[in-house]
Amino acid sequence: MHNTVKNLLDIENNIKNHLNKLNINCNPKIVAVSKTFKIDKILPLIEHGHLDYGENKVQEAIEKWTEIKRINSKIKLHMIGKLQTNKVKFAVQIFDYIHSVDNEKLAKKIADEQNKINKNVKVFLQVNIGDENQKSGVNKNNVNQLASYCKEIGLDLIGLMCIPPVNIDPDVYFDEMNKLNSSLGFNELSMGMSSDFLVAVKYFSTYVRIGSSIFGKRD
Repeated sequence: MHNTVKNLLDIENNIKNHLNKLNINCNPKIVAVSKTFKIDKILPLIEHGHLDYGENKVQEAIEKWTEIKRINSKIKLHMIGKLQTNKVKFAVQIFDYIHSVDNEKLAKKIADEQNKINKNVKVFLQVNIGDENQKSGVNKNNVNQLASYCKEIGLDLIGLMCIPPVNIDPDVYFDEMNKLNSSLGFNELSMGMSSDFLVAVKYFSTYVRIGSSIFGKRD
């Protein structure tokens, strides 16, 4: 068994055991964050049958995944990085999920581009939950407004996403995100990475974005 597959199975088991102990009935999807990794590192996971992958650059995603997605239509690609409006046209063609919508202009552009090609991308709103100047994300006080706008223009909005501040206990942020997500009536929640996914699933994260714990350190 290839070590990336072994890593993935270990993570799946850890999550399962952790949720069983907490008596939480939830089965979060693991988005294998394959950004910067070459396709030969990713192929063992694809062969194993894993379907969800995360990229943060549109060009890299197109080069790596166009052919693979043509052969295997079950594969779901997740845009987890900041998305520039001038890249939306291409992003909508290759990605199935966009986790990083944080303003109306971007939302509108996604709606326009997907209507042109009759595609329905699933969207998360990125919330700047730690109120950090250097981070993308909509302010939590404006989430409601942006969510309403996205629904008005016909986006398939399925939940919220966050990246909590580094080196601070993430519990409080994940808890707040879970409450905010529920208050808006969403079923999906994108939070948790290699360092904190076990905390995230405790607060009902349904998509965890894990890179280095599966693929190893990036160069």
